[in-house]
Amino acid sequence: MKKVLFFTVLIILYSNLWSKEFSIGAGVGGLVGGLFTRYTLDINGVIGGDPVNGKIWQNINQFNYGGLVFFDATYGELSVILQNGNNNWEETINIEGSEGVSPGDGWETMLGFSLLGKYPFRFGEKFTIFPLLGVEYHISLRQRRTNVAGYPYDRTNGIIETDLNGNAYKLSTWNSLFVDVGCGADFAFNEKIFIRGELLYHFRLMTPYEKDGLEQAKRGFNDDDPGKKGLTSGPSLRLSAGYKFWNR
Repeated sequence: MKKVLFFTVLIILYSNLWSKEFSIGAGVGGLVGGLFTRYTLDINGVIGGDPVNGKIWQNINQFNYGGLVFFDATYGELSVILQNGNNNWEETINIEGSEGVSPGDGWETMLGFSLLGKYPFRFGEKFTIFPLLGVEYHISLRQRRTNVAGYPYDRTNGIIETDLNGNAYKLSTWNSLFVDVGCGADFAFNEKIFIRGELLYHFRLMTPYEKDGLEQAKRGFNDDDPGKKGLTSGPSLRLSAGYKFWNR
C-alpha cells in the first residue's frame, strides 16, 4: 500500500511538472564580482615551555572578472566559467604584544563550474524572474603573489611558500567550493532569443590551502585548537545572451 501511494505521488508530481512550460537553451556572457576574506586566529599555545598568547588577522579583498558559457533548462542552469582575480592582502601577527604586518598583492586564474537550481515566475510574455540556489567549484590554473620586497612570484615554486611538510604547494591547493544564492531575470526578445542578468552571493568553504595554514599554526604554536573565526564571501553579477533550442 505504501509503495502504491509513493508511486502515485511521484506520478502526480511528474505530471504537474511536465504540464508546465519547459525549455532548453544555452548562451554566453561575462561576469564581475568581489571576494572578501576576513579571518582571525586566537593563539593560546606553548613555545619552549613558555605560554604564548596572540592573534593573527588575514584580510583579502579581490576583484573578479571573466566570461562564461551556460546551458539552461527551465529549472536548472549549468555554467562553465573562466575567471581572473586581482587582490590585495594583509596578514597581521600579534604575539605577546609584538606585532608584524605583511601586505601584498595577488593574481589568480580559475576554471569554474556552477550548477544552480531555479524556479521561474513569469510576468507577461517578455519578463521572467527566478531565485537561484546551488554550488560552484573552482579549479586553480594560476596563483601568483608579491613577496615582501614587492616582486611577483609563482606560489607553487616551493621557495617562499611551502606546506605543512615543507613541500611546494600544488595548484590544486587553491581549488575551492562555494555555496551560491541569488536571483536572476530574463528578458525575451522573441521565442528564441533572450538576455539574462543574475546577481549571486557566494560563500566559500575552506580551501586546502587554508586548512594547511591552520595546521601550520597549530604546530608552530603548539595550540591544538586555535580559535578560528571568519568567512570568505562576496557577490557577482552575470550578464548573458541566450538562445532557446527547444521550448514547449
